[in-house]
Amino acid sequence: MQAVTVVSGRAVPLDRSDVDTDQIIPSDWLKRVERTGFGAGLFAEWRDDRHFVLNNEEYAGATILVAGPNFGTGSSREHAVWALQDYGFQAVISPQFADIFRNNCTKVGLVPVQVDARVGRELLDAIIADPSLEITVDVAAGTVGAPAAGIETTFPLDEFTRARLVNGWDDIGLTLRYVDEIGSYESQRPAWLPITR
Repeated sequence: MQAVTVVSGRAVPLDRSDVDTDQIIPSDWLKRVERTGFGAGLFAEWRDDRHFVLNNEEYAGATILVAGPNFGTGSSREHAVWALQDYGFQAVISPQFADIFRNNCTKVGLVPVQVDARVGRELLDAIIADPSLEITVDVAAGTVGAPAAGIETTFPLDEFTRARLVNGWDDIGLTLRYVDEIGSYESQRPAWLPITR
């Protein structure tokens, strides 16, 4: 996965709460075997409504999604995270995330930024008022802000997750940090044990 230290850009205001993974990527998209191409299915059923926020040209190219509380509920669907990333989002801001969704985000480099409800509402209102508003998520510092709107706050991120994101360590990357130790162990294993190739 790519290292993520700072995400900066415009945002899409998804002023909805309790958005579940089936709404993020409908189940008929789960038949794909690749990990790419899911961006076209992001919020597919809602995008049929021409007034849905992602259909608004003012928000085209935004890299941050700002949503209401309880984002990513429902089934553990990695495809939901893949769809958000494939669409171009690098961070999602919400007052609350489902635990499994949040965990899936951190394993592939999509930054889940949890803010208190008041800040979440302020960000949504500020983006709706000014679609060109720039937001900066500093993963290393644990801050999120929209300076032009006078919004600045911190967000919780445990040190292990922060290290994963800023170093670009997915699960394989975490293992490869110990490649020398693994090689040393494998070279000294008894001959009667199975070998890895």
